Amino acid sequence: MIAAPAPRAPPTTTAADATTPVKLAVRALDAGFGATPVVRQLTLDVPERRVLAIIGPSGCGKSTLVRCLNRMHELVPGATVGGSVLLDDHDIYARDVDPVLLRRRIGMVFQKPNPFPTMSIRENVLAGLRLTGALRGGRKQPAIDGIVEQALTRAALWDEVKDRLAAAGGSLSGGQQQRLCIARALAVEPEVLLMDEPCSALDPIATARIEDLIHVLRERYTIVLVTHNMQQAARASDLTAFLLHGELIECAPTERLFTQPSDRRTEDYITGKFG
Repeated sequence: MIAAPAPRAPPTTTAADATTPVKLAVRALDAGFGATPVVRQLTLDVPERRVLAIIGPSGCGKSTLVRCLNRMHELVPGATVGGSVLLDDHDIYARDVDPVLLRRRIGMVFQKPNPFPTMSIRENVLAGLRLTGALRGGRKQPAIDGIVEQALTRAALWDEVKDRLAAAGGSLSGGQQQRLCIARALAVEPEVLLMDEPCSALDPIATARIEDLIHVLRERYTIVLVTHNMQQAARASDLTAFLLHGELIECAPTERLFTQPSDRRTEDYITGKFG
């Protein structure tokens, strides 16, 4: 059940800077499962074309928060949501918002690579477009081929698979499968890309490829990166938010948060005293 948003006075901790437009604005967000709260009164700004890393110990609400940003949280039975999430100043939880179309604007890459294993690489890239009906209307083959090439190029995978697009997605290595999932998300031309621990199942070489890719994608997309790896947050993000027990403790430019945190709890976490 999705609870109706209720107006609340938002906390002041946000991630926006004075010169960059806010792409996503989270306001007094509550989320949980049944009577169990997971995210509490969370207010956060995500600037346009920046990478925001979300860190915190297991169970602090990182994944729940990111799934609220494109309304995937509500797909879980018993899920509850209150407050609001604004995309370009429009509430994504408004009654007239189609969640399927919203997820074209806010794509998501999951922790474990999840390509359709028996579907070809090419059809994996096109899967999201077919699901939303975006390929209807008589698009010619060259245009469709162009979409596949562009998405795979942006995901830094084209040169590795261009001669075997008919091969099954499951035939790729783990790191390639994750980049294929990124290509699938990019094919629908999103504005925001949510990445929920995208490297946790990958080896160090594949992880480095994904992090390099994030640096390239930030030029075109707003990225929210959930990670348990603080070194990855330091390497890959512009801003970092620290969550604890479902609350936003601190959000700041990444270098400042890791070198001069303003809250003692943040310092204790990043120095390994807990978590």
